[in-house]
Amino acid sequence: MSVSPGILSVGLALPKHYADQEALLSALRRLWVKQHFNPARVDDLHRAVKVAGRYLALPIEVYEQHDTFGKCNDAWIRVALELGEEAAREALTRAGLQPTDVDHIFFVTVTGIAVPSLDARLVNRLGLRSDVKRTPIFGLGCVAGAAGIARASDYVRAFPGEVALLVSTELCSLTLQRGDLSVANLIASGLFGDGAAAVVIGGGERSEAVGPRVVATRSVFYPDTERVMGWDMTDSGFKIVLSAGVPEIVYQHVGKDVDSFLAAHGLDRSRIQHFVAHTGGPKVLQAFAEALALPHGALQRSWDSLEKTGNLSSASVLFVLRALFDSGDARPGDLGLLLAMGPGFCSELVLLKW
Repeated sequence: MSVSPGILSVGLALPKHYADQEALLSALRRLWVKQHFNPARVDDLHRAVKVAGRYLALPIEVYEQHDTFGKCNDAWIRVALELGEEAAREALTRAGLQPTDVDHIFFVTVTGIAVPSLDARLVNRLGLRSDVKRTPIFGLGCVAGAAGIARASDYVRAFPGEVALLVSTELCSLTLQRGDLSVANLIASGLFGDGAAAVVIGGGERSEAVGPRVVATRSVFYPDTERVMGWDMTDSGFKIVLSAGVPEIVYQHVGKDVDSFLAAHGLDRSRIQHFVAHTGGPKVLQAFAEALALPHGALQRSWDSLEKTGNLSSASVLFVLRALFDSGDARPGDLGLLLAMGPGFCSELVLLKW
């Protein structure tokens, strides 16, 4: 019997600039002072997302200078490369591997664009081999951390002697639309943060895996939900599309989707010791907990990550996975379920076994 791919390590990187939520609120009030907006409403929306503060790609005082999409995207390329390299190097070091050991690099993002894509630029910065395979993935948003693990594990399942590196870099602060006072943008301005994560995944023939094996994955697409979450591309850059119906979609679908997925492998929810959910926001986390009838504290790592860094889009679920690694709570034989949702609208489920 073949051995499932294994997660060898998770590396993280956060920008050096940090601002608590009050400092961010003050900066936004100054930004919007010449526009008609309700400061009390903005304050309420920010406090409702339960984020204490966020790490920022740039010093908070220079954001006003980045008043075009071009300026913001240039900053994204520079900082995303720095953070992506830092996260990748940490992940490789934790796995006891060198950059030349990587056979395939997957790169996921939804907050900036570049051609060549950032994975190509990371080949040079990291010193990857010239025959490394590259797969850049754009547009999956919050679900991309889980989808990236799924697609990378698919690859090494086909090539069990090889190593895949997944890199996720999201700089949500650089997508802020200063002229958009919609509720969706006001919520986004309080919820999303900046950061990067990297995961090293080895094929079943590799002996380095000390983390969980990727037993199985499943993708679920919800028809006719394209306007639930995403971007509208405008002259000023990425304009948020964020429906208030996201928690309801989670509540309606996740329970049965998870049950169907687990049943296909002879399991049910009671067999899962660890739930790793992306930090979609308080209402999304509450919907996850209710839909799956989870015990109190089952998603505490997701709540803690949300409070500390905000929603890091595709990197969020990888930060939560790293927290589980660091806790030492997972024991041999334990099962875990990693799950995330994002634009499409869709979900990704990953069954893990330690």
